Amino acid sequence: MQPDHVDVSWDVAKSKWLIRIETGEEVIRRQCNEPKSADDQSLRSAAQKIVQDEGYESDLTRISVHR
Repeated sequence: MQPDHVDVSWDVAKSKWLIRIETGEEVIRRQCNEPKSADDQSLRSAAQKIVQDEGYESDLTRISVHR
């Protein structure tokens, strides 16, 4: 099963990247320890691993990075 949306954004309060996985009305939030200066490809790869760890199939092209 694939999630509807996967968004990556910087969480100012925690100083970490936030991975937000949406499937229907369910939203899963996970933190990522990549540095703030990480490039989009690194963030997408980290998000893909987290999505897979949660039991979903992931596609790098469906992961949105918001800076």
